[in-house]
Amino acid sequence: MRKIIYWVHTSVDGFIDGPDGEFDWPVMGPELSAYSEALNERVDTLLYGRPVWQMMVGFWPAAESLSPDPHTRAFAPFWRATPKIVFSRDFPGDDWTSRVIRDDLAGEVAALKAAPGKDLLLTGGASLAAALTAHGLVDEYHVAVHPVVLGGGRQLFATPKQRLNLRTAQSRLVDGNVVVTTYRPAA
Repeated sequence: MRKIIYWVHTSVDGFIDGPDGEFDWPVMGPELSAYSEALNERVDTLLYGRPVWQMMVGFWPAAESLSPDPHTRAFAPFWRATPKIVFSRDFPGDDWTSRVIRDDLAGEVAALKAAPGKDLLLTGGASLAAALTAHGLVDEYHVAVHPVVLGGGRQLFATPKQRLNLRTAQSRLVDGNVVVTTYRPAA
């Protein structure tokens, strides 16, 4: 069975973006970039909620012309070539969307996980991650904690309705600055 991997950047105070939606604070050093690229090797499908999708599709199709950053140059071709599924009730899709899932979140995602292929990568986004977590569909949480206090924004875990017990599978310091921890649901 395929796994859903949730890969997310957060501030020390638990926000995935700033008070005004800014996402200019994660620093992708060489070790963090290598970590991200290793996750990419495990997957063949990218999952997005609509707000993150709109941010991604506004940048990644032409990313190399917008940024000289080595991580950007490495990720952009992977992003363009990999199937992308957007979860939204009203998004019609676009040229970069492989599929839109509108209804029956639990059933559709369970079917995706049961289909042949590599794992599925959910990057960022609190609402979709919370919904998938509530259905017990996220298998691994890879959380990169950056040394910044944002003081507001969207929380890493959007107001869970019940306690989520996780177990730490691995934790390490990358680039001398960012702590990346992998969690799995506690059995």
